[in-house]
Amino acid sequence: MVKNQSDIEIKEVYTEAKANASLPGEFPFTRGIRKNMYRGRLWTMRQYAGFSTAEESNKRYHYLLNQGTTGLSVAFDLPTQIGYDSDHAMSEGEVGKVGVAIDSLADMETLFEGIKLEDITTSMTINATASTLLAMYVALAKKQGADLSKIGGTIQNDILKEYAARGTYIYPVRPSMRIITDIFEWCSKELPKWNTISISGYHIREAGSTAVQELAFTLANGKSYVEKAIEKGLDINVFGKRLSFFFNAHNDFFEEIAKFRAARALWAEIMKDLGATDPKAMMLRFHTQTGGSTLTAQQPQNNITRVTIQALAAVLGGTQSLHTNGYDEALSLPTEEAARIALRTQQIIGHESGAASTVDPLGGSYYIESLTEELKTRAVDLMKEIDKMGGSISAVENGWMQEEIARSAYEYQKNIENKEQIIVGMNEFQVEEEGDVPAFHIDDSIRKTQSDKIAKLKSQRNQKEVDEALHNLSLACSTDENLMPHILKSVESYATLGEVADTLRNVFGEYQIS
Repeated sequence: MVKNQSDIEIKEVYTEAKANASLPGEFPFTRGIRKNMYRGRLWTMRQYAGFSTAEESNKRYHYLLNQGTTGLSVAFDLPTQIGYDSDHAMSEGEVGKVGVAIDSLADMETLFEGIKLEDITTSMTINATASTLLAMYVALAKKQGADLSKIGGTIQNDILKEYAARGTYIYPVRPSMRIITDIFEWCSKELPKWNTISISGYHIREAGSTAVQELAFTLANGKSYVEKAIEKGLDINVFGKRLSFFFNAHNDFFEEIAKFRAARALWAEIMKDLGATDPKAMMLRFHTQTGGSTLTAQQPQNNITRVTIQALAAVLGGTQSLHTNGYDEALSLPTEEAARIALRTQQIIGHESGAASTVDPLGGSYYIESLTEELKTRAVDLMKEIDKMGGSISAVENGWMQEEIARSAYEYQKNIENKEQIIVGMNEFQVEEEGDVPAFHIDDSIRKTQSDKIAKLKSQRNQKEVDEALHNLSLACSTDENLMPHILKSVESYATLGEVADTLRNVFGEYQIS
């Protein structure tokens, strides 16, 4: 018997399947959210980048734009993600390492120097401090004289998966959910084209989940965000149009395609059940990134092939935007060469492969249709378990979701170690490797550079304005008032990211693992 990682039995041959009767652009959008999909416009080629200082990352963004990338995606360093300025003791050894260090609006200004925010869309992989980074982006747009109604992009802003899989949380679950719904409400009025959340299965999969778990846990989390927004009095037909998703693309080519198709159909049904009547509020729009955990340090050039397979699965599955990993990312941040090859992979698929010529080209395949239905069934079963616990918030707070992911990760690792799962070049087909792949390293001196910037900023800003803005933010935390105007006022006065986060910490406290 042959089974895939999700424990789904794979038949030797498929001779029939329940055909999907809907057309692309029609509920439940199994075959795609637009009638013509890539015949009208290719997916956004959004390469994830960010490292060192804002100055260095700005150079990479200009390089990527010159090479043909069609959207920017910002990676932030760990201190920025968890609300510490670069000069904080907790930041030592991490400044600029896995992303760019952004300590204040001044850094944001440098990050996008020479780039008009009205002319691009920007995705920001940021969660616990998403409100602050979004406020900095808006403050910069205002300084550029931009029309905020034209500013487009996405903040990840998905805190539930942080508790379940990734770990860059700050505050307890319920205050974090309050901040997220404040962002929903504020953006619906002030930033109507902005995607206020990217509900992320990517990191759930990176933590070791199966495709079924990635699907079920992501959609269950999405359902919780929608329910909280409805409780706040927001209109599902308005904020529902600005929800987006972020999925992983792994190596099981056909399962990944089926997963994306299943996700659209399930989400449409969830939103309809929650009261959505506008078809655009039922559409699951998603970004895809190829699987970081699938990359090997052994024979790293093999990763180019892996990334190509994964990227093609995302395209055939109907993604709206795509990031392709550099082949060297199991060793370091991607070099310029690796970043270029990754982008060229997307461009070749889009312009040379014919994959974009027709909509849902594998629709009607007995195998794809069967897998789509099986994934839907299994995901629904898992979501019912979560509903019995009271939803994703409870499933996270009691540790159930974390334990399920850990169990799957353990089983997969066992399969690798006993060679039931072959990883080419790592546990089979090994060779003696000579020479090092050129690596991209960040020097620890970056922390001093950033700390000096912070000291200079604090000596030049109007401290009275900063203190007043942070005080008002603190007071608002204890009311039902929307926090976003106060966070925006704080960053516009050049309060640092750490100062804003500490203000919220002092009121909300920090999340403690039980």
